[in-house]
Amino acid sequence: MDIVVGVTGGIAAYKSVQLVRLLTKAGHDVTVVPTEDALRFVGLPTWEAISRHPVTTSVHEDVARVRHVALGQAADLVIVAPATANTIARMAAGIADDLLGTTLLATTAPVVIAPAMHTEMWQHPATRANITTLHGRGVRILGPGEGELAGGDSGPGRMLEPEEIVAAVLAPRDLEGLRVIVSAGGTREPIDPVRFIGNRSSGRQGAALALAAAERGADVVLVSCHIDGEVLQDAVRHPAVRIVPVGTAAELGAAMDAEAPRADVVVMAAAVADYRPAEVSEGKLTKEAGVLTRIDLVENADIVAGLAAGRPDGQTVVAFAAETPRDAEELLARARRKRERKGVDLLVVNEVGWDRGFEASENAAQIVGPGGEVIARASGAKREVADAVWDAVLSVR
Repeated sequence: MDIVVGVTGGIAAYKSVQLVRLLTKAGHDVTVVPTEDALRFVGLPTWEAISRHPVTTSVHEDVARVRHVALGQAADLVIVAPATANTIARMAAGIADDLLGTTLLATTAPVVIAPAMHTEMWQHPATRANITTLHGRGVRILGPGEGELAGGDSGPGRMLEPEEIVAAVLAPRDLEGLRVIVSAGGTREPIDPVRFIGNRSSGRQGAALALAAAERGADVVLVSCHIDGEVLQDAVRHPAVRIVPVGTAAELGAAMDAEAPRADVVVMAAAVADYRPAEVSEGKLTKEAGVLTRIDLVENADIVAGLAAGRPDGQTVVAFAAETPRDAEELLARARRKRERKGVDLLVVNEVGWDRGFEASENAAQIVGPGGEVIARASGAKREVADAVWDAVLSVR
């Protein structure tokens, strides 16, 4: 592919050197279009050396070829990384007073941006409005991630790592034509209007599964249980993902039952409460009344087992299991029993604890297939685990 990488004036510009390197090593023809501010962070010779092409910021060079239009016309893909708040605002307004601006206006190729800025700038209403505008025009937004920022701050606004961007933009379209349903997050079973029985699932793994499927060509329904907006943001913005919000296990079961008959693949990644209070109080229960010492529970339906038992011909069902085993042998033993008991095609098992699995950006999982064999292992970012799950799905379909 002919890829244009626009680089704008943020400290994250140094990451884009690796981005260009990875794209070039993958066999793509990459032209770098920096802004003048970007060159204050990474110099022109570096961009030329890594891309193997001349680099300029000016619309007044190579005029005979009409370079300010030709780059956009020839591109198969345009990536802007980092995309600063200023650049995002200029893109939304259609400002084209430099080579990157004219290239963006002249292209009909897919455009991908990787935002990078401080948290306050990312969350400012102006930036949110500009992102909405770009999304409405079909621009794909990757990230930002959450983590350490320039100056020692921390929060959402960090540019995704080059490897994550490359994985997203070059994802194989091997799920094209499939309709998939993914559940994610954690259910909450109300005790009274104030309290509930819940769990620590953030929904990050399920959201990563939904986004990975969409980027690999699938039509995706994400049944979302209490997932924070920052976790959901990339999936929400993807045109192939439809979000269905639910709260309790019963609501999750109803949503899955409604969507599953039309799905090719069902993935139950949500952490579902095994039990719910037998009675839900209409008013807040108080210590004063002495009614908080005992809560009677009733068992919730096993949603994934029901889906597996009633699946249409050709449908693949995947379950997740979070375990706290004594050792690796017990972890696999539990996974094999659970896969058999629930009747699913694949079971993804991961070890959780106080500081692992839930509410973390990384995961480590094993995928147990038919016959109880481990058909894949994956660790690292939750997107990497998600891709391993989809690879496993394809291997058994």
